[in-house]
Amino acid sequence: MVDLSPRTRSGFAAPQRFEADVFDCDVIGRIPADLEGMFVRVGGDPLYPPKYEHDSSASSDGYISAFWFHDGYVDYRGRYVKTERLLANKAARRQRFGVYRNPFTDEPGVESIDRTVANTAPYAHAGKLFALKEDSLPYEIDPVTLETIGRYDFNGQYKSLTFTAHPKTDPFSGEMVCYGYEATGLLSDDLFVYTIDRTGQITREWRLKVPYVSMMHDMALTQKHILFPVWGYVTSMERLKAGEVHWGWDDKVPMYMGVLPRDGDARDVRWIKGPPGRAIVHTVNAWSEGDKVYLEAPMFTGAPFPDFKPIDGSPWDPAKAKAYFTRFSFDLSSKDGSWSEERLFEIPVCDLARVDDRFKTVRQRYAFTHYHDPKLPSDIEFFQGKPRAMRNCYGRFDMTTGEIDSLFAGPTHGLQECQFVPRRPDAEEGDGYLIGVANNYKELRSELIIADAKHLKDGEIARVILPFRAGAQIHCTWLSAEDFPQLRTR
Repeated sequence: MVDLSPRTRSGFAAPQRFEADVFDCDVIGRIPADLEGMFVRVGGDPLYPPKYEHDSSASSDGYISAFWFHDGYVDYRGRYVKTERLLANKAARRQRFGVYRNPFTDEPGVESIDRTVANTAPYAHAGKLFALKEDSLPYEIDPVTLETIGRYDFNGQYKSLTFTAHPKTDPFSGEMVCYGYEATGLLSDDLFVYTIDRTGQITREWRLKVPYVSMMHDMALTQKHILFPVWGYVTSMERLKAGEVHWGWDDKVPMYMGVLPRDGDARDVRWIKGPPGRAIVHTVNAWSEGDKVYLEAPMFTGAPFPDFKPIDGSPWDPAKAKAYFTRFSFDLSSKDGSWSEERLFEIPVCDLARVDDRFKTVRQRYAFTHYHDPKLPSDIEFFQGKPRAMRNCYGRFDMTTGEIDSLFAGPTHGLQECQFVPRRPDAEEGDGYLIGVANNYKELRSELIIADAKHLKDGEIARVILPFRAGAQIHCTWLSAEDFPQLRTR
């Protein structure tokens, strides 16, 4: 999650508050001729200030932007996601909604309005593009214009009131697995899980109960199992009625891993109990081998974000808000699931890690993410006292050998989540391009980096220069021209 709390939104992080089109962007270097498609980003950009100072950055209005690649040229477009909430605020010319996921703090008269901001992730399936946030249904987006089409419920087949920001698509079957937690309403312990085929039709539903209500931000998928991390961001009715944001950190509750067989029934789910104080916000990948299930994910040993503070009143501890690549294993032949952890690298990384999507659900070799290398030069004055902004390298982490190949973005640059794009559909794992946006804090502009994912140490192939600082990004994705042929004639 990007640290864009209302108290710190100044300088580079100040609200952008405009929609944009940039035709034929300036490029340093040469755009690879075989890159054809669109790099799509979703983040938050508040159109109006928050009602309360203690609100979270997660309440910022959704903003979707994209870099379109065609014939060696790049165009840029940015649009607000026109949610019901945004339109209601625009009509009133003020912020009508209270703190993050707490309807008790809203002003009267908005009870029937969907309060999601759809600001977390872009996702594509069955020829449709969505802007996602886990507190409501997806918002469908036109992939060419980026204009909002509206909320989408899969033709009425999807019954959960919420939809995850992180569904997973099986690259071998084309099936998407998705879920909604707090599925039947505020604070409910219901978890609804769905499979949706490559044509967009729902084919399966499971209705589960969770060990306790927590932030279930991400999941993982293997060829045999679906994994659901449950961990220490908790909530309560007392908390909401007191005017607090939805989540607070409790380092006393144990972590659980839900393991659901893809060919099983709801009664077959196993909730494997782990130690307290662990947090998995995002997963990398998972796979099954016989009776064992493996998960790789960046793991925190404390509250990940300053927006959601400890419930015991203690201060947020930035020393524990560091994520390390960890391999978890679960032995399903044992009575307790045999929880085990192995740290793979001794350097902290940003937990927004990606893999070559063609290798999800089976064991992959590489993970890609950004991190800070303190040995490289940094002009600290430009980072406005925000250590998290100083993630200066994209890294390819070899999860088998422990090797790291990295690209240094520059002494005044902080990186956002990257995306791997294969060079060809049949290319070997990791053969392709790594794409991601760099914040140039000195020049107050955004720069899109394109690099050869197999040779990051050689530096970028090209850098696309925007004449302004683009809106904040949380997550990104790539739309290929093969899957979205309308992009060829956009």
